[in-house]
Amino acid sequence: MKKIDITVSLIIGFLIGVLFLFISEILGEKIPYFPIIKYYLWLSLIAFPLLASIGISIAGLISEKFLIIYQAAKWILVGVLNTFIDLAILNAFMGYYKTYKGPLYILFKAISFLTATINSYLWNKHWTFSKREKFFVVTEYSKFLIVITIGLTINISIAGFVVNIIGPQFGLQKEIWANVGAITAVLVAWIWNFLVSKFFVFK
Repeated sequence: MKKIDITVSLIIGFLIGVLFLFISEILGEKIPYFPIIKYYLWLSLIAFPLLASIGISIAGLISEKFLIIYQAAKWILVGVLNTFIDLAILNAFMGYYKTYKGPLYILFKAISFLTATINSYLWNKHWTFSKREKFFVVTEYSKFLIVITIGLTINISIAGFVVNIIGPQFGLQKEIWANVGAITAVLVAWIWNFLVSKFFVFK
């Protein structure tokens, strides 16, 4: 494990903390127990970087025999950042337009997902898989676009199904349920994106 990986994990963790605060500010009182926890949310700026660096350190120790574990840990950390970018953009759109379902939700989800995926390409190319020979490779990015297209279809299909077909469950408000749909979609897309990126895009 390299020292730069700890530094990068701290940076990513801090960015996640900032985005977490941004999303919390948008959702506000709609978050369960928000009045109780709102005074402690700033701790995310410390907690996320700490957890990120600890996670990468543990993965570094385990991966002495299995490199894929270390790459998977980096992928997951970048994936968490992508998820928060996705959710931040999605919630910004939903909050501004006061729209939490229907065709506009699908459009918002597509925009937020594509933005997060561009972030994913850059971090995973240069950090997770250490493909640093060139900042941008046309053929490589073309493959990545194929993965994005399929991943986007998977992502918005699952999010749309959870939000528009199943609808709010467990007494959750529509704003929170829209985020449940987004997170569910992200988890499925993570598995697809990692395996295909490792063995097809960045092999």
